[in-house]
Amino acid sequence: MQPLSGLDASFLYLETPSQVLHVCALLTLDGSTMPGGYRFDEFKAKLSERVAAIPQFRRKLHDSPFNLLHPVWVEDTGFDLDRHLHRVAVPSPGDREALAELCAYFAGQPLDRSRPLWEFYVIEGVEGDGVAVLLKLHHASVDGVSGAMLIAYLCGLDPHSLVPLPEAQENPAPPSHFDLLRSSLAGLARRPVEMARLLPDLLGMAPRWVGRALTRTGMPAPFTAPRTSFNRTITGLRKVAYTSLDLQDVKKVRRAFKVTVNDVVLALCAGALRRYLDGRGELPREPLVATVPVSVQGRTARDGGANQVSAFFAALPTQLADPAARIYAIAESNRVAKEHHFSIKPDMLQDWAQFAPARLSGLAMRAYSALRLAEKHPVVHNLIISNVPGPREPMYLLGARVTGLYPLGPVFHGAGLNVTVMSNAGRVDVGLLAARELVPELWSLADAVQDEMEELLRTAPGLA
Repeated sequence: MQPLSGLDASFLYLETPSQVLHVCALLTLDGSTMPGGYRFDEFKAKLSERVAAIPQFRRKLHDSPFNLLHPVWVEDTGFDLDRHLHRVAVPSPGDREALAELCAYFAGQPLDRSRPLWEFYVIEGVEGDGVAVLLKLHHASVDGVSGAMLIAYLCGLDPHSLVPLPEAQENPAPPSHFDLLRSSLAGLARRPVEMARLLPDLLGMAPRWVGRALTRTGMPAPFTAPRTSFNRTITGLRKVAYTSLDLQDVKKVRRAFKVTVNDVVLALCAGALRRYLDGRGELPREPLVATVPVSVQGRTARDGGANQVSAFFAALPTQLADPAARIYAIAESNRVAKEHHFSIKPDMLQDWAQFAPARLSGLAMRAYSALRLAEKHPVVHNLIISNVPGPREPMYLLGARVTGLYPLGPVFHGAGLNVTVMSNAGRVDVGLLAARELVPELWSLADAVQDEMEELLRTAPGLA
């Protein structure tokens, strides 16, 4: 059996019709690079061959009353590519706004849990005779790093080849009711022992962690973020925007200010958010607080589960008008926050997520949504900002050159904005996804990222 980890399963339990928890990637393509030119039938045939060789695309959830713990992954013996691959056309004129609106609609639709948890939309009619692809993957099956790796397995370094696949274990067949019940009972019997093993570390860490947060000698404390217009209850409607930066410009700013690439990314977001909020007359006096996911691959002792992540809170000093002051403040704040974050064992989130109760978690989230509780307590955090490493060389998706790779992460009740950044062959592609009613002018925020990049280049020491 291949049971989901508690952290993976949590993304199933916390999902509601308005809080859909899949991740998306919008890839813009140059179809002319495909041998013989772009043809949907050829594209489909190549995808079919690749999916047949990658077990993650053919596994589905298996759950039953006999499973008292988390669901398990099994082979979908009735797998049908046509249930996952969709051919659509973007409305004329096929510009970025029309493409983003179409993607936003698909991003707001939940995945069918009776099938493998992914969908692939081939979008034709993009301006300039272009083609685009929107890939949806449930967060229960991938995190940012593993999702990028899964996309890479559909790609090659030239139009005629694909990235070699690792040796992968095939998906198991559905277990019998008896095996599932026996495994569940054994897991439940181990839980008191596992909790007793984990509790001393938690009790020892919690006072130190909370103390540093409250005394402002570590990362910002949750529930201390100022309220903005995107910190309310969300609906299932989505808004999408995207932009792209030159990686060399990001590196120039990094070297000039002597900071990290992640500091530059957060500074770009902070400056763009300042412009956006100030333009709407709602710029708070306090810094915004972003949740920043961090991969623990290579640091964790746990080898199971698709999601190997932790997260830290980052202060975004949007109250500072000077871009140089903002980036220096972010660099220092991040240094302290990361030190604070790394004082926590990388396995802690995954270990405690194992105890997530499925039915209770689902009921609690639905009540939280229906009662609009996100608007009745202090703001936990304002938004999510992710920075995911991407390919260094130009990639070809099933033969078509990838010209843009824009990741789109999920939004949550109380935090209706997600900004995800991915490096891509000398570019830095930025994907923004928001709850439509909370961030109606998302393109102005995307364009503000570009404006902020130009501002940092002007103000960076030695670059003006």
